[in-house]
Amino acid sequence: MKKEKLFGFINIKKKEKEEKKPKPNKNPNSQTKSESEREGMSSRGGKLSSSSSELDLDGPNIEDYLPSGSSINEPRGKLRLRDLLDISPTLTEAAGAIVDDSFTRCFKSNPPEPWNWNVYLFPLWCFGVAVRYLILFPARVVVLTIGWIIFLSSFIPVHFLLKGHDKLRKKMERVLVELMCSFFVASWTGVVKYHGPRPSIRPKQVFVANHTSMIDFIILEQMTAFAVIMQKHPGWVGLLQSTILESVGCIWFNRSEAKDREIVAKKLRDHVQGVDNNPLLIFPEGTCINNQYSVMFKKGAFELGCTVCPIAIKYNKIFVDAFWNSRKQSFTMHLLQLMTSWAVVCDVWYLEPQNLRPGETPIEFAERVRDIISVRAGLKKVPWDGYLKYSRPSPKHRERKQQSFAESVLLRLEEK
Repeated sequence: MKKEKLFGFINIKKKEKEEKKPKPNKNPNSQTKSESEREGMSSRGGKLSSSSSELDLDGPNIEDYLPSGSSINEPRGKLRLRDLLDISPTLTEAAGAIVDDSFTRCFKSNPPEPWNWNVYLFPLWCFGVAVRYLILFPARVVVLTIGWIIFLSSFIPVHFLLKGHDKLRKKMERVLVELMCSFFVASWTGVVKYHGPRPSIRPKQVFVANHTSMIDFIILEQMTAFAVIMQKHPGWVGLLQSTILESVGCIWFNRSEAKDREIVAKKLRDHVQGVDNNPLLIFPEGTCINNQYSVMFKKGAFELGCTVCPIAIKYNKIFVDAFWNSRKQSFTMHLLQLMTSWAVVCDVWYLEPQNLRPGETPIEFAERVRDIISVRAGLKKVPWDGYLKYSRPSPKHRERKQQSFAESVLLRLEEK
């Protein structure tokens, strides 16, 4: 309808220009007919005939296409362009959330594009599947089994027989945990390149890193025995958390329990003050992201009054996508996926330590560190809280949206 009015307006202007030229009037009836046609088109276009200025095709004025209430008696209940413009922001927001949802994209796996569906590549792909599942996977299971045997046969005696020698016991347990993590990385044929100086044990410092999978902890732990802040998991992972990883000072929490936040905050402050404690590692995003985006950092790690050491982790998806979608896949199946791939390729950057600047708030400090990690790892920043993955929008947020829409509708009804 809008295009018809626009083209009609253009035709009117063209005819007006042609009539300005002196022409002999051979048929007076045709002139009367053309004038009546223009009057009919003018009545359909509302204000269009009343404008005496030239048409600006580069910047049309929307008011020229809106019907005038003073000159046209519109029937009640008729849908007008002005009514559509009233609801266009709501429609735009809804369509944008459906077409380009930047939140759910942060938690979506990115499967590789199929490349093997032709005559000469499909046999090679089948051969590769046979090698990965029949040769590499059994060999990796053997490597991981040997690693567990060595670890448990050493860790259990050290943990129970060196009770009175805490310093020596912690040192040996730290070495054994690093060794076990190395066996895990070997079971994926992990190709990890570390950039920057290796972290050292110092008081009043905390390490923060972007989070893609639970294997982030394993990859970092094989170089340095970090004390990590992690969600409490069920199953065999929870058993390892409550036994083996407790020895390196790891802290567990349940994100559904509000009281756990206060307890964890106190443990964090106590841990960073210790001289002999293992370096503290925190994933401030709070959940696993697909290594393409970076969500908001929680401010807890940035209000401890200590030095923050950023770590950027970037996975190469040439062989496998290392992202762990915990809602669709258990960690056991995630490990099996890694162990049946060709290799896990990863880069780790230990970046320059950062301190809180004068006049800077913890939230601004967190955003600055997030910028550093995102630039180094090539991640796209999005203004979302990762915890929204585990919760629905609050009723207050929905009520504000409903109230805003209701006010616009009431305003239009009052005008009518």
